[in-house]
Amino acid sequence: MRVLSRPKEEKLPLIYKNLGTDFDDRILPSIGNEVLKSVVAQYNAEELLSKRETVSHEIRLALVERAAVFNLILDDVAITHLTFGKEFAKAIENKQVAQQEAETQAYVVAKADQERKAAIIRAEGEAEAAELISKAMSTAGTGMIEVRLPSIFIVVNLKAT
Repeated sequence: MRVLSRPKEEKLPLIYKNLGTDFDDRILPSIGNEVLKSVVAQYNAEELLSKRETVSHEIRLALVERAAVFNLILDDVAITHLTFGKEFAKAIENKQVAQQEAETQAYVVAKADQERKAAIIRAEGEAEAAELISKAMSTAGTGMIEVRLPSIFIVVNLKAT
């Protein structure tokens, strides 16, 4: 977080008396951490990334209010760098791996379902072809019929009845 601050000029004697000349090094880090923790705790990680402007604005408002107690004026407050701990990064990675595995399993299930449907359609086609052959044989009488089914040759020798 970047903070640009200055003391209230009319309060300088009071600031130096109560806080010393290093007031900015003593006060700003302390209230900055306090405000950051309280505001960031209100959001989950996804919201911190997607609502960065809102979070930054809330931090600024809270920090301006806290700094006013110490007679400091904040000219600018900005989130400069946002990182997450190793545990959190590992949890995100594990979640992504789990999602990919779930997608893979969904693909395997969908593929198996499509293969099952294809097998049913193929069997229905073969049954219809067999029925057509049977009808042709009953109406045509004697002869030789050669029918080619997928990778199967059926040769039927018809005898005269």
